[in-house]
Amino acid sequence: IVRRVREADHKYPILILTARSDWQDKVEALELGADDYVTKPFRIEELMARVHALLRRSAGHAAPEVRTGPLSVNLSSQEARLDGESLELTSFEYKVLEYFMLHPGQVVSKLELNEHLYDEDADPDSNVIEVIIGRLRKKLDPAGDWQPIETLRGRGYRFRQDDD
Repeated sequence: IVRRVREADHKYPILILTARSDWQDKVEALELGADDYVTKPFRIEELMARVHALLRRSAGHAAPEVRTGPLSVNLSSQEARLDGESLELTSFEYKVLEYFMLHPGQVVSKLELNEHLYDEDADPDSNVIEVIIGRLRKKLDPAGDWQPIETLRGRGYRFRQDDD
């Protein structure tokens, strides 16, 4: 499967999760184009850390910190700073901010944010996303002069890069 994906010139990250733990299997999978290889048994925390690392690298963020304008987010410590000062964010606010920071300039729909925040299907008519976005806007731009989160009616939101 890895060979076919790479031959088709797809660039998405591939993590192999398997019971096969021989070093030869690992070498073969990595040489065929897998980005990481995890064997059973495994800790879910390790698997999640590896998935986050793969996603950061595939998004061009190999370093654990992403920055735009006066804002920086440390993906490892899950800490956000505005002008060097720590921001007090709820877990949902942090998850939304991290998602925006990893997808700068892209249109992100309300449904996409719901799917990112919740494991189960969330009510698409709920206003939870709007509430989180509203609180995040107040925390990111207390003076009202930066306004990094743009609402695109009928489409979703876009996080402006510092050069927007």
